Amino acid sequence: MIEQIKDFASHFFVTGDPLIYGADVAIGLTMVTVVAVLTYFKKWVWLWKEWLTTVDHKKIGIMYLIASLLMLFRGGVDALLMRLQLALPNVQFLNAEHYNSVFTTHGTIMILFMAMPMMFALFNIVVPLQIGARDVAYPYLNALSFWLFFWGAMLFNLSFVIGGSPDAGWLSYPPLSEMSHSPGVGENFYIWGIQISGIGSLATGINFLVTILKMRSPGMKLMKMPMFSWSVFSTSIIIIFAFPILTVTLALLFIDRFAGGHFFTMTGGGNPMMYVNLIWMWGHPEVYIVVLPAFGIFSEIVATFSRKRLFGYKSMVFAMMIISILSFFTWVHHFFTMGAGADVNTFFAITTMLIGVPTGVKVFNWLFTMFRGRIRLQQPMLWTLAFIPCFVVGGATGVMLAVAPADYQYHNSYFLIAHFHQVLIGGVVFGYLAGIYYWWPKMFGFKLDEKLGKWAFWLWNIGFYVCFMPQYALGFMGMTRRVYTYGWDMGWAPLNFVSTIGAFLMGIGFIFQVWQIAYSIKKGDRDITGDPWNGRTLEWSIPSPAPLYNFAVVPKGDERDAWWEAKERGVEGATMNKGAHLEPIHMPKNSGIPFIMSICWFVAGFGFVFGWLFFAIPGLIGVALCLLARSFQYDTDYYIPVEEVRSTEASLGRSL
Repeated sequence: MIEQIKDFASHFFVTGDPLIYGADVAIGLTMVTVVAVLTYFKKWVWLWKEWLTTVDHKKIGIMYLIASLLMLFRGGVDALLMRLQLALPNVQFLNAEHYNSVFTTHGTIMILFMAMPMMFALFNIVVPLQIGARDVAYPYLNALSFWLFFWGAMLFNLSFVIGGSPDAGWLSYPPLSEMSHSPGVGENFYIWGIQISGIGSLATGINFLVTILKMRSPGMKLMKMPMFSWSVFSTSIIIIFAFPILTVTLALLFIDRFAGGHFFTMTGGGNPMMYVNLIWMWGHPEVYIVVLPAFGIFSEIVATFSRKRLFGYKSMVFAMMIISILSFFTWVHHFFTMGAGADVNTFFAITTMLIGVPTGVKVFNWLFTMFRGRIRLQQPMLWTLAFIPCFVVGGATGVMLAVAPADYQYHNSYFLIAHFHQVLIGGVVFGYLAGIYYWWPKMFGFKLDEKLGKWAFWLWNIGFYVCFMPQYALGFMGMTRRVYTYGWDMGWAPLNFVSTIGAFLMGIGFIFQVWQIAYSIKKGDRDITGDPWNGRTLEWSIPSPAPLYNFAVVPKGDERDAWWEAKERGVEGATMNKGAHLEPIHMPKNSGIPFIMSICWFVAGFGFVFGWLFFAIPGLIGVALCLLARSFQYDTDYYIPVEEVRSTEASLGRSL
């Protein structure tokens, strides 16, 4: 009996690696600390009522933000482990299998479990406030979306200590992801972690598309909508069409693994290239899913910190919508070398170059907005200015990769690694960090410390160029992707060593940001006006942080930059609603069903990972019971009385 238990434990838990044991200890200590703190301060009821059951879009946005920062730490540690392994030739820090697991989890976490939730955090925190709404269209679905993402991410990360991490690459191409090459459960963790979180992502896209179309304030026509909300609108369209492709693709792969299907196994009559096409039919639109909101962020920041109306508003709108369409016609450029033929390669080379045109339009519009503006170099604007040259280089190298004959030379080399990090860090991460700095006072009521922020900014930026510029040269020198070690005779050692130094500089920059947040909680400048940046859009017309109902009186949005125009007419936040007729405010009630249903999905996913139907079936039954319970839940909303609204507004220093 004891031997059977030992044998089960040796297969169930990941053993034999000191790094894993260290992670086990860290995870255990963290869990014990969290439980002890909540118990000591008697916060379990508070946690349940205020956070686990909330449907408030602002709190959901904050939870997305916290989760994304934790995933940025996890993915960043993976990156540093890889750079340590590659710093010098013949390093024995990671073996081949462990290295494959690390780069697989790094890519998956950074795209799906860091960039996506950071994006959704800003969706939730900003969009309803920008369009003058009191909530999103489907608050209950919004909560379910977050918890599905969260438990999907937890299921994926669990593979680190239970069962073993996936090691077939972050896109899991067959046959590497089939049972013949990945017989363990790591690939199942990959499939079900992404499937569960992907359902939440699809629901978020639907939710915000409907929110923008149906819940804009009176007078706010689409062509008067703030640019960030436009970027969310175009992103939601891509999500709705792209994520079902991912869902079906991973379902087919799981059928191959779990039920002996042969969709992608050549020996069984399948075709692995079908998987590659399907995954990139999702994967390349996904790049634009995460970068378009960053474009919206930069548009808001440039206009605010230049004290000018955004140049070329209509062209920016059309550029975003064109990108949302063209993003579905570029996927084949990821495998020009696969033998699709000259005609196919030519078509996708042209579409790849064409999609650079609307992107270039936006860059010129930002520059023209700044031209002769009264620019203030505060933290959000610094990150925006850093983005422009970085993204220009990333775009230029992207055009180089779009030339099909040239791509035969660049393909699978470190030139490609440098390019997509140039775009995804310089575009996505810099953009979301700019947005976090910009809207942080609206979330929490205080600004982040400028001095520590500038240290973080320069460490991030210097580290970025030190890390990735050498990788372009390494690509030209013949260093390919997925190399976990190399010899002194290759001549790659100096540039790899420099690249590793740059990665650690970025890591130090992240530590400065954590320090900055901790310091600013007590010492940061408090936002007593609701408008610390002298902003232009409606979210800056209300106190910071925003009250539960957002707006005591639904504002008018009949002008672009509605709040800026109101200030030009002499309106101030404290007197904005003076004399207005108040009515009880309709709000949704909190619900524990989204949290419980997502746990049921986690249980079902865990059962499918190990092939334990006695786990999976009860989990799915739990999901069905939650859906049934929700269908019979009629008491789902309430009204905030006028007296409570008056009291809240008075406590915030606002006249009614």
